[in-house]
Amino acid sequence: MQITIDLPDNLSLTESDLRQEVAIALFQQDRVSLGSASKIAGMHVMDFQKLISDRGICIHYDVEEFQQDVQHLQERGWL
Repeated sequence: MQITIDLPDNLSLTESDLRQEVAIALFQQDRVSLGSASKIAGMHVMDFQKLISDRGICIHYDVEEFQQDVQHLQERGWL
């Protein structure tokens, strides 16, 4: 989806800044996952985690996501 937004000229936001702000807002509202939010922000997931951590935002990480991570690690032979 592509959206065009007209912003005031005196607002000093780059496209990257705006992408990050939208991604953070959607993530905080539980509308997107951490992975999706990092893609929206155009960042590696670890960089996005650092960004939200720097802002004091907790990562939504439930038991199901933990189990999926463990399964992926096992599939790759890391556990």
